[in-house]
Amino acid sequence: MTLNVLFLCTGNSARSQMAEAFLREMGGEDFLVCSAGTEPKGLNPLTVKVMEEIGYDLSGHRSKGFQEFLGKQHFHYLITVCDQAEENCPRVWPGVHQRLHWSFEDPAAFEGSESEKLARFRLVRDQIGEKIRDWLGELRASGAISA
Repeated sequence: MTLNVLFLCTGNSARSQMAEAFLREMGGEDFLVCSAGTEPKGLNPLTVKVMEEIGYDLSGHRSKGFQEFLGKQHFHYLITVCDQAEENCPRVWPGVHQRLHWSFEDPAAFEGSESEKLARFRLVRDQIGEKIRDWLGELRASGAISA
C-alpha cells in the first residue's frame, strides 16, 4: 500500500520542501509525497542550494498553497513542520487519517551573513533528514511499510 503524505509549513519555501524531497527519496515507492504552505512564498534559493549539496534536485519543485489539497486528496499523514503552520492549519481536514507535528526552526527567518544563513539552512536540513529516517524506521518496525 502506498501512503500519501502532505508536509505543511507556512511558506512552503524551505522546511516542507526539504521534507518532501527526503521522503520521496528515502521512502521510495511506499509513499506519494506532497508539500504545501499556509501562505506560499516561493522556493527559497538557499533551500535549493543546500539540498543540491547533498544530491537533491529541487528544480521541479514549486511553492503551493494548502488549498490545492484541502478536501481534494486523501492523506494518510498530514505533517506540519513549523509551529505557525500547526496553529494556522485547518483543524478539520477531510481525508486526513493522522496528523503529526514536527517542530523545526525556520531557517529563512535567521538573520546573519550569507555563510551564517547557509549554515542555518544546513542545520535544519540535517535535522529534517534525521527525523525522516527515524520516522521511516518506526513505520517499518510497526509493519506500516515494508522493511
